[in-house]
Amino acid sequence: MKYLSHLVIILLAAAISMSCVAYRAHHPASPEAPGLKDYYRDYFPIGVAVSGYALHTDEAGLVTRQFNSITPENAMKMSVIHPGEQQYNWRDADSIAAFARRNGMKLRGHTLVWHNQAPKWIFKDANGQQVSKDVLLQRLKEHIMTVVKRYKGIVYAWDVANEVISDRKDEFYRNSLWYQICGEEYIEKAFQWAHEADPDALLFYNDYNEINTVKREKMIRMLNNLVSKGVPVHGVGLQAHWAVNEPSAEQLDKTMADFAKLGLKIQITEFDVSVYRKEHEMRSREAGDSAMEFTAVKEQQQLEQFRRCFESFRKYRDVLTGVTFWNISDRYSWLDNFPVRGRKDYPLLFDKELQPKKAFWAVVKF
Repeated sequence: MKYLSHLVIILLAAAISMSCVAYRAHHPASPEAPGLKDYYRDYFPIGVAVSGYALHTDEAGLVTRQFNSITPENAMKMSVIHPGEQQYNWRDADSIAAFARRNGMKLRGHTLVWHNQAPKWIFKDANGQQVSKDVLLQRLKEHIMTVVKRYKGIVYAWDVANEVISDRKDEFYRNSLWYQICGEEYIEKAFQWAHEADPDALLFYNDYNEINTVKREKMIRMLNNLVSKGVPVHGVGLQAHWAVNEPSAEQLDKTMADFAKLGLKIQITEFDVSVYRKEHEMRSREAGDSAMEFTAVKEQQQLEQFRRCFESFRKYRDVLTGVTFWNISDRYSWLDNFPVRGRKDYPLLFDKELQPKKAFWAVVKF
C-alpha cells in the first residue's frame, strides 16, 4: 500500500505538472503564451485603442502580450490635444507614444479632422462670430502641421478625415460646420497638409456604417474622386462597429470586395462586436434592456460573429493591413452607454478580469 500511495502521489504530481504546462501554453494571460499578434504574425498587425490611464493599470500587460499596434482612443482628437488656439495638451498623447516606442509597437494617429470633439474656438473669432473659410482652413493647417510633425517617425498611419460622409440617403457630405464653412475642400487640404508634415506616414479616410450599401457607395465615390485629383490618400479605415446580428457573411464579403477594388490599403480601425442587436440611435434604457446581459446564447452568437469576421479578414490579407479593436477588454467599452444609456456591453475578446473569452479561441484557432 505504501508503494501504491507513493505511485498515486507521483502520478498526481505529474498530472498537475502537465496541466500547468498546458495552461501556460494555451492561456493568453500567461507571459509565455502566444497573443493575438503572434497568431496573426503572417497576416496583419493586431491593434487596440487605449487611454493613457489604461497603460498605467494591469491592462498594460494585456496590451503588450496581445497586440503589436495601438491607437489613442481620445488623446489625439482635436478638442483634447488642442483645446485652445495657443494651447496644446501633449501629456496623454506623448505618454501613449512613449509606451508604443518602449514596447516596439506600431502607433496609429486618430484623428486630424472630425465633426465631433472639435473645440468650439476653432470655428469662432474673437467676437464669437463664425470664422471665414480662409481663417478656418488656416487654423486646420496649423493644427495638422503641428500635430503630425510632432509625431513624425513615430505615428506610422493617420486617420486624417473621420466620418465626413452623411448617413442620410439624400445627402452626400455630412453637414458639419467644417462642410458648411469650407465645403469639401477641407478634406482634400487635410490630406495634403498631413502628407507635407510627414511624407512617410500612411493616410487613411475613416468611417463607420461601411456595410450599408448606400453609404459604402458614397465613401467609394469620394475616395475615387480624391485619388483622381492626386490627393495623397493611401487607405480606407473601416471602423467595424458591428454586432451579433450584422454583418452577415455575404454582407461582409461584399463590403470587403467593394473596398478592395479601390486599390487602396484597408484597415479595420475600431473593431467590436456588440452582444445586442445593432441600434444606431441614442436612447434611454427601457424595459427589457438588461445592464448585465451576457447570456450563453449571446456568447455563442458573438463567438460565431468574431469567427466569421476573421475568416473574411484572412481572406483579404493582400489588401488588409491592420485590425484594431476599439478598447482593451469588457471592463470598459465606449458601448457601455451607447446607444442605450446605462446598459453594459461585452463587445471584446477579453472579459472584465482580462481573461480570454470563448470568442478568443474562435479567432485564433484556424
